[in-house]
Amino acid sequence: MSKIEYTSNLELDNQTLLYLYKSILKPRLVEEKMLILLRQGKISKWFSGIGQEAIAVGVTAALNKDEYILPMHRNLGVFTTREIPLYRLFSQWQGKMNGFTKGRDRSFHFGTQEFDIIGMISHLGPQLGIADGIALANKLRKEQKVCAVFTGEGGTSEGDFHEALNVASVWSLPVLFCVENNGYGLSTPISEQFNCKNIADKGIGYGMESHIIDGNNIIDVFTKVNKLAESIRKEPRPILIEFKTFRMRGHEEASGTKYVSQELMNTWAEKDPIKNFEQFLFDRKVLTKSLKDEFHKEIIKEINEHLKIAFDEEVIQPNIKTELNDVYKSSLYEEIKPSSTKKNIRFVDAVSDGLKLSMQKHHDLVIMGQDVAEYGGVFKITDGFVNEFGKERVRNTPICESAIVSAAYGLSINGIKSVMEMQFADFVSSGFNPIVNLLAKSHYRWNQNADVVVRMPCGAGVGAGPFHSQTNEAWFTKTPGLKVLYPAFPQDAKGLLIQAINDPNPVLFFEHKALYRSVYQDVSEDYFTIEIGKANLLKKGNDLTIIGYGATVHWILESLKELPKIAADVIDLRTLQPLDTAAIYQSAKKTGKVIIVQEDSMFGGIASDISALINENCFEFLDAPVKRVASLETPIPFQKELENQYLGKSTLTKQILEIHNY
Repeated sequence: MSKIEYTSNLELDNQTLLYLYKSILKPRLVEEKMLILLRQGKISKWFSGIGQEAIAVGVTAALNKDEYILPMHRNLGVFTTREIPLYRLFSQWQGKMNGFTKGRDRSFHFGTQEFDIIGMISHLGPQLGIADGIALANKLRKEQKVCAVFTGEGGTSEGDFHEALNVASVWSLPVLFCVENNGYGLSTPISEQFNCKNIADKGIGYGMESHIIDGNNIIDVFTKVNKLAESIRKEPRPILIEFKTFRMRGHEEASGTKYVSQELMNTWAEKDPIKNFEQFLFDRKVLTKSLKDEFHKEIIKEINEHLKIAFDEEVIQPNIKTELNDVYKSSLYEEIKPSSTKKNIRFVDAVSDGLKLSMQKHHDLVIMGQDVAEYGGVFKITDGFVNEFGKERVRNTPICESAIVSAAYGLSINGIKSVMEMQFADFVSSGFNPIVNLLAKSHYRWNQNADVVVRMPCGAGVGAGPFHSQTNEAWFTKTPGLKVLYPAFPQDAKGLLIQAINDPNPVLFFEHKALYRSVYQDVSEDYFTIEIGKANLLKKGNDLTIIGYGATVHWILESLKELPKIAADVIDLRTLQPLDTAAIYQSAKKTGKVIIVQEDSMFGGIASDISALINENCFEFLDAPVKRVASLETPIPFQKELENQYLGKSTLTKQILEIHNY
């Protein structure tokens, strides 16, 4: 007799039962082989799912093959049930080209659009928000699809878990949140992780339906998830499922299981999902010894044949050009020239116009952010957008930056562009992880672009204090995979924003708040683009080169008005990543004297890197040390006199004279 009660078997015919048996057996046999290879040093790391196979297999078998699944590192059964050729998995684990990441990431840190699987990152939580975005795309297209996302009981303590559940509930997104409660987060028992009786109870606080399923019972997992999935397809909504199970091996093989009592190990060993299901099938005469042996031989033969393919595959030969080229998704710039018809408008109007024309151009483009719908955003940039584009595409969000960035990535995975507004650039710290670890690394890791623009209202000069005034572009210019734009004029703001939305890569678009309603310009009225990565030479002169971006460009022009005898090249960078080094070097070599101006505090800012680049590439042409002008090494104060003292603008004219006279 088995130690598990199979009460739902009457719904399943023998063919389905045998399919489930073979499906649950395969990852076990693959894993047993992998543990041998790990000891032989032929793979580098392994996260064991032994004892938990019924969850991954049951959920995957219950979903349609064109429905996305977001597994974790203990869900080998998702990959095998989706029938990914084993040699590709083996190549992935050996870091070879037939894998999914070109040797750039290991184990299950990958996705594949071919099999509708989106892999995890080590930060765990953002994966849940990705599922929200995928499900939102399904809902917007009125596709009756479910998205299933996995996490462990440890991951439910992360803020991303709560944010993702809240967003899914508020937006009625068709997501199955699958929590594998296996008793331990590495070595920390559940008694030290949460203080409620069941993880499923957490769904109540989010107005979400929740269920508890025996995660070692393959029949219960398959039949119950199948019913829930069918229900969600008809009535889109999120459901939280807690699968009770146990991890029979270490968090990963190196950590072992000494922290688990032998008595507990023995109890769960008796509930082994494969042995129990096997005995049940024998008792029902659905499985025979000869059929069992046939399945074993067939799977082991497949494993060995595919291992040979992977072992015979050549080791990847490093190529610097290939590595650099894969950081961004390549795309041809399509120049759309500005119209001659112009209108004198403010910076804020130009941003709004570029966004509105993009919404008209891309019929499924989604805008997300706090208060962006009826209220029009705190800066009124999306004022009136709901009336034209509807609330499905102009979406107010809860205050949960991390989940919304992750959801934007999920939208991109499912083929929809999005623009997310950080209410203030300062608040990006709450969404930092998915920007630098999901958006930035995605294309390099597994060839999946992140078609996301994050708008960043930023900057001082408006008396907003330490939490609403930062210009934090340097947090992102050093992160490969992100593009960072920072225009100074309305025409550039409009054309660059349009191009940022067209660009298939993640873009952080900085908009200085002090420029919103103070800077006017004649701006072309139609839809047009400005190429990313090209600086603008605003003034020409031979005395020195002054480089700036955003509000600092206006500081520079004001200072030069006070110094009419100084003829300077003034470069407005416009794009900070990728940087127009050609324009910088050409001017530096011509004038021999360079000043770089940033609003951010000095240390670690982009001016430091530009200075280093000039010193490394133009040293023999220089007649003076490269000068950086920046703000004080303090947080940004709110009081007017203190803020004026803080900003580097107060010393700029003096420092221009100093370098000019050097």
